[in-house]
Amino acid sequence: MPFIEINQLTGRDAETKAAIIDEVTAAYSRVTGIAPEKVWVKISETDPGDWGIGGKPLGGPTAK
Repeated sequence: MPFIEINQLTGRDAETKAAIIDEVTAAYSRVTGIAPEKVWVKISETDPGDWGIGGKPLGGPTAK
């Protein structure tokens, strides 16, 4: 079974996450021919203060 993990910042509602899972599953299934029920999708969310780009945190007191 393919396992797809999506890492994103917190803040999206349950409806949006459900749509992401649905669309990613459909796209993977369409391209690979694997049945949608065999595709696993996991969304992992991270607080902006725990994620950085270019040495700078995306959230918190030092974020721009």
